[in-house]
This record gives sequence, C-alpha cells and structure tokens, in this order.
Amino acid sequence: MNLDDFRLALNYWGIHRVPFLFIIDFEMQRPLALPLSEVRNGDILFSINGFTNAQSPRPYSMVTGLHFSSDRSSMSIKEYQSKFNHVVHHLKHGDSYLANLTVKTRVETNRSLKQLFFLSRARFKLWFKNEFLVFSPERFIQIKDCKIVSFPMKGTIDASLPNAHKSILTNPKELAEHVTIVDLIRNDLSLVSSSVSVKRFRYLEEVKTHNKTLLQVSSEIQGNLPPDYHTKIGDILVSLLPAGSVSGAPKGKTVQILRNAEGENRDYFTGVFGYFDGDNLDTGVMIRYIEKTNAGLFFRSGGGITAQSIMESEYQEAMDKVYVPVY
Repeated sequence: MNLDDFRLALNYWGIHRVPFLFIIDFEMQRPLALPLSEVRNGDILFSINGFTNAQSPRPYSMVTGLHFSSDRSSMSIKEYQSKFNHVVHHLKHGDSYLANLTVKTRVETNRSLKQLFFLSRARFKLWFKNEFLVFSPERFIQIKDCKIVSFPMKGTIDASLPNAHKSILTNPKELAEHVTIVDLIRNDLSLVSSSVSVKRFRYLEEVKTHNKTLLQVSSEIQGNLPPDYHTKIGDILVSLLPAGSVSGAPKGKTVQILRNAEGENRDYFTGVFGYFDGDNLDTGVMIRYIEKTNAGLFFRSGGGITAQSIMESEYQEAMDKVYVPVY
C-alpha cells in the first residue's frame, strides 16, 4: 500500500464508519491499514489506551524471572558523539531549531517479544509479526466529539535524581525544547482544525520501568474539527505526519539532517499506529521500540537536541530510555 492508497482507504472507511487499525512508518513508505474485522492476532497484537485484541493472563513468574540488559558498547558514547556533532553543526547554522536524534542499542532478554507484549504496561502497545514490539507512553492525536487533541512528550529525567521534578521543569534547555515542540504541534493542528489552544503546558507523568522510574514532560494541545471530519480522516492524519516530537522543527529540513546523522531509515520506529472505532480515533507514537534483526534484538531510543545541548547528558537520556515497563 502506498501513501495515497493509505490515505484514500482511511477516508473511505471513515465515510462508511468502518472501524480500522493502521500502522505507518516514519518515512511513510510502508503504511498499513486494515478493517478491524481483518486483524488477525496471530500477526498483530495491539493495546491502545485499553482497547485491545489481546487477552492473556500475566503470570507472576514471568515477571519475577525477567532478565533484560543492554550493551552500551553497541552504541558507544564516541559513536554517539559523531552523530550528535553532525546535528549540532546544522543547529548552529540555523538549519534546524530542534532535532530528535535516535540511536540503536543491542539488548538481551530471556523473554520473547510476544511475552514482553503481555508483560509490559504501557498506554500504547503493538506486537507486529514478531518483527518489532512497541510499548509507548506517548499519544500522538486523539479525536473525540469533534475535538482533536495532541500530547507531545519532550523531556525525560530519572525520577531518583535529587529534585528531579524541579530540575527538569526549570532547566532552560528543556524549556526551550518543549516550547519549540508545542509551537510546532500547535501549527500542525491549525492545518486541520480551528480554535487551537494549549490546554495544559508542561505537566509531569511517571513512567515505571523494570529498574527505575522516569519523569516525562508533556503538554496538551486541542483544536475543533467539523462534524464531517470522519470523511477525511486519512487526509487529517497524513497531513500531521511525521510526528513533530520525534522529528523536530522545521520538519522537512530536520528530517534530512536526521537521516544523514542516523545513517539509516527508521522504518516503523517513531511512526504512528492507532485505531478508528467508527466515531473516534486514538493513536500512539511508536517509541520505546525493540526490533528483531538477524544480528539480534536492538532497542531504538533518542531525544531532542538543541544548540544548547550537552552531549553527555543527551547520551544518558537516550540510554535511560532503554527499558521495558515490566514491574
């Protein structure tokens, strides 16, 4: 399915109020959309804010016996610095204001990707044909009662650090990064809706992991849609992609910079997935992502880079995000 076919299919199903599931990659080259009635749980398992096709017990023994570890040597700080320097060079030349640089880290676990799907706790989860697993805390957009709402997540800190709450909320770099993303998302929503406003600005949420608790900073931005929005639901979705929180600003130029820095396509990592129930839409950003390759399992993570970023801190944030939310 190409992007235009994807967009038209979603519009058609929206017109006819057909519930569907969609998955779209960051580069928008491999979009997938299926009526919910055709989603087979042997191929795809999903849980989207509680709406799921996967029902299974969560054996306590599977939690207590979990092993999960990462190999930082597979993404050394020296290798990260080379990618970081490339991004910062463009930031300082005004080509971008914020770029979300991502990396790959080798991980090992004694659980399968499907087992981790059932064991993990996250707002948005997706297991896809044993190729990758997503357990994301970040909503992309939600449409309900003709309101479109986005929740960009930008800013992460280890909750155990002294004064972690105050530290991340008063950090000038973190504030500038978050403001940039909120402004970008507000502009994006203005393309498809009216009366766009920031309903909540920089609120904190806890994310529990297998070995620590993280604090994540989010905002809530809302706009109004016309009553017939479902007839152009594909147009709305495609016009908002890629997600601003995992690309940067301005989007077009920043995506080019990131592609050169990262050296490969992201594929479904940092893409978006979600479902339409005939009336409402809910979607998540595909972060917190483990992919299965011939060389083993790799966890993909990253963070926003600005001209004020400190390389060591950004590397640590990317490593902090290598986790499974099993507890």
